[in-house]
Amino acid sequence: MCAIEAGRRGRRVAVLERADKLGKKILISGGGRCNFTNLHCGPENFLSSNPHFGKSALARYTPADFIALVEKHHIPYHEKTLGQLFCDRSARDILGMLESECRDAGVSIFLNTQIEEVARDSGFVVRASKAEFRAPALVVATGGLSIPKIGATSFGYDLARQFGLKIREPWPGLVPLVLNEEDRSHYCDLTGVSAEVVASCDGQKFREKMLITHRGLSGPAILQISSYWKKSRQVVVDLAPGQEITAGFRDPEVPRNLSALRANLRGLLPNRLADRWLELHAPTSWTNKALHDLEQRIHAWTITPSSTEGYEKAEVTAGGVDTDELSAKTMESRKVPGLFFIGEVVDVTGHLGGFNFQWAWASGAAAGRML
Repeated sequence: MCAIEAGRRGRRVAVLERADKLGKKILISGGGRCNFTNLHCGPENFLSSNPHFGKSALARYTPADFIALVEKHHIPYHEKTLGQLFCDRSARDILGMLESECRDAGVSIFLNTQIEEVARDSGFVVRASKAEFRAPALVVATGGLSIPKIGATSFGYDLARQFGLKIREPWPGLVPLVLNEEDRSHYCDLTGVSAEVVASCDGQKFREKMLITHRGLSGPAILQISSYWKKSRQVVVDLAPGQEITAGFRDPEVPRNLSALRANLRGLLPNRLADRWLELHAPTSWTNKALHDLEQRIHAWTITPSSTEGYEKAEVTAGGVDTDELSAKTMESRKVPGLFFIGEVVDVTGHLGGFNFQWAWASGAAAGRML
């Protein structure tokens, strides 16, 4: 996106790609269908040490702008849920669109280009194993540490440090959580069971699906909240949002017994999860207080994960180049003229659902329009 915008303005642009093909992360995103943006994208959908930093770029390159590009290339797409837009066919459509726009803008693309050194004299010198590139401006769009099997490295952070820029310590975002040993023994044989929940942590909450895995919890609600979780923090899960499990038992005519409670709970949760919950938490008496305590517990299942599944399973990397180091309008370094950082390598992390792609497009456009 950055190269396209710069190329359209008549700049000579080279894209240096370490891999043997472009856009690997685009191709695996959204189950191969590329959740390329979100209709409801706003600054509140991003996590950053400076929550205001992304406002300028996001306002100047919006989801509507990217949709216009998609429609220009006649790519069929659909809204899945919550404003998430996906390709009808394949993520290859989006990659092909970007490659086509690069060609039209006169952008040169160099694959299999392993960068060995970056230096600065009157401009920037980038030395690769078989070539040397010189330019007055250098844009770092290396992504974060997530999914190392497709080539993720710390190169962008290392380069920022080389030029004296501060880094906010990275951590895995949008990642499954690993339960502690006791909770694993209680729940992880229910692998594959999912339910709509509200997951909360650090003042944030998300209402979406939760999935039990063989090591812990995943699904959209858990991935969302994982970006806000830090070691030893608790995550609170409302297993039956907006529902009252024990309301029917307040009628004195209604029998208060385990089979009636199980039937009630099975109406709200998957059967196996309802049965397991009662195995572990069935009331020891049928007093109003006991029923109240059960109700409270099911709306506030409190877990303390032991860890996350790490960068191998994380969809994004939170943290990164400190936004205090960059111009919010242009993404240019305040200390090093001509040096820009865009996308995931910056300390701006989107929620699940197309927001991280929109940040990539918006921050790329911001830099490309200034080169």
